[in-house]
Amino acid sequence: MEKKSLSPKDGAPVMGFYSPGISVDVGDATFIFVTGQIARLPDGTPVAPGDFTAQTEFIFQKIEAILHEAGATIDDVVKAVIYTTNVSKFKEISEVRNKYFAKAKPVSTLVEVSKLVREGCDVEIEVIAVMQKK
Repeated sequence: MEKKSLSPKDGAPVMGFYSPGISVDVGDATFIFVTGQIARLPDGTPVAPGDFTAQTEFIFQKIEAILHEAGATIDDVVKAVIYTTNVSKFKEISEVRNKYFAKAKPVSTLVEVSKLVREGCDVEIEVIAVMQKK
C-alpha cells in the first residue's frame, strides 16, 4: 500500500500537522481522502463571510485542485460531508453542490454546526474519492 500527501502549491497553508489530501493506492484503485476545506485565502482571510454560495463555490474549486493533484476529478467522489453554520442556507449550498456532483452523485451528509475553525467561514466540505488505476 502506497500513501501520498496531496497539497496544491497555491493553497492556503495548513493549520497544523495534517495533509489537505492523501491518496492511498489499494490494488487496482486509488482512494483519495480530502480534509475538510473551508473558504480562506492563502493569507488566512475568509472568503465572502456570510455568502454561503460564494464560499461553497470556492471550496469546490479547492477540492478539485486537490483531486487533480492525485490524478482524479470531482466525478470520482463517492462520499461528501458538508458542515454549515446555518442549515437554513441548504438551498444555496445544494445548488453549488449539485452543479459539481451532477455526474458523481456521491452519498452525502449535511450537518449544522455552531462554529467552524475560522471566524467568517460558514461552510466546510470533506470528500472521499475512488479512482480506478489504468
